[in-house]
Amino acid sequence: MKNYLSKLYSWQLAIISGVLIGISFHQICFGILVYIGFIPLLHSWFRNNPKNNLFSGYVFGVTYNLISNYWMATNSGAEFIVVLFSLIAATLYLSIFWAFAGFIVGFYKNISIKILIMPFLIVSLEWIRSFGPLGFAWGNLALTQMDMLHLLQFIDYGGTYIITFWIVCINSIIYYHFFLKSFPKQKVVLFFALLLLVNTVGLIRLNMELDQNNNTDLDIAVIQPNLNPNEKWDRSTRDLTLNIMDSLHQLAIGLNPDIILFPETALPAYLRLNYSIRKRLQSEVNKSNIPILIGTVDRRFDDLGKKLYFNSSMYLYPNKDYQMYDKIHLVPFAEYDLMPYILHPLGQLNLNIDRGIFMGGDNYVKFSYEKVTFSNLICYESSLPRYARRFIKDGSNFLMVQANDGWLGKSAGPYQHFELARLRAIENRVPIVRSGNTGISGIIMSNGEVKKKIPLGEQVVFKEKIILGEAGSFYTKYGDVFASLCFVILMFVNPVLLCLKK
Repeated sequence: MKNYLSKLYSWQLAIISGVLIGISFHQICFGILVYIGFIPLLHSWFRNNPKNNLFSGYVFGVTYNLISNYWMATNSGAEFIVVLFSLIAATLYLSIFWAFAGFIVGFYKNISIKILIMPFLIVSLEWIRSFGPLGFAWGNLALTQMDMLHLLQFIDYGGTYIITFWIVCINSIIYYHFFLKSFPKQKVVLFFALLLLVNTVGLIRLNMELDQNNNTDLDIAVIQPNLNPNEKWDRSTRDLTLNIMDSLHQLAIGLNPDIILFPETALPAYLRLNYSIRKRLQSEVNKSNIPILIGTVDRRFDDLGKKLYFNSSMYLYPNKDYQMYDKIHLVPFAEYDLMPYILHPLGQLNLNIDRGIFMGGDNYVKFSYEKVTFSNLICYESSLPRYARRFIKDGSNFLMVQANDGWLGKSAGPYQHFELARLRAIENRVPIVRSGNTGISGIIMSNGEVKKKIPLGEQVVFKEKIILGEAGSFYTKYGDVFASLCFVILMFVNPVLLCLKK
């Protein structure tokens, strides 16, 4: 194998790794490939200079991101040219981080130092990539391990980055042993003992019973309407949509739950402004004595009279005034114009990109039901750990997720999106209830196990019980301390190692 890899060009090795890592994100039990997927790339990076590694790292990033994130180009909410541009732009941007990683590795001459630095480097770059308006944690390597739920039990300490560290370490150790210098038998035994220990501890933690101290049972009804998002706001289908949602609401009431959850932008109306529809909903809430959390859009005016639009949730409680939560982290380009002066002229081409008009909220709102408090993540927010963590740290007992992945059809996007909610549940040891317009809706327990899951493309109303124990974890309290530590080590050790190589 070593001889075969040595015959290949750097870009060929990068593509092989990109393919292996890219398909490991897809739900066909390919996650195991991630443990060997980096080996061709390492073989290239460990032999070449910074300039060559910069190029091969970028080729790897482009390949990997195109395969793992191809679903971006399936968005039916805009013209094909627009969604294709989005996929290309995202791929080119995200690949920069891998190019930078290769560039750094290329400065070292000592193979042992390269091996040592790799996990700290990759974790640091994943962490940095999650910040800013283009923050993207969707592609973190932990997402490849959803079939290894016992291994994911450690993310309540170090977040998803601890899994990234583990994956890169395994790749580096395998490469070193089989391609560079074989470990003594004692070290091989030690390595397998470590693997056994980690997996055993993970299995024990996975099967630990939920905290039964002061626990509360709560019945949640979830509505998955399965309505075409491209037709929902069509005036010709508006009345039909309202009637369907009303009938689904009645079905949910008939289940006699404690709370009813609707998906993101459930109704083709500005609920806060449309008094007649809101009054009808409030009347049903008062009559049934069952509160609802429903997705809506909202329109307000700033001090200068400019219209402001928000992607929001409205909580209607019996015989009380409503509460609103405005989505804080919006999807770049799809929900807001990141570069208005560049993209505004595209509006003249009639490419259906006028959804990018929303403003982000700034309040971390908590809702209440009797003595229980909960918060809501709207769609893309569930991919970013810091929002779920903030809500739980502020005292929420569980989380709702409202989504509308109908734009993405039956691509890998909706499946990955659901799995991201499972990561948020484990990180904070909190149950999550998810309602997707076209799916995937479900109930996720605090250890990441799926208690209820409704497939894509089905119209379903269901009720399920969640058990509320002591919410929160080490990660909830301290956040990305593991990733921060990796970054600090990289920053302080890096100059020392660079001096030593000289």
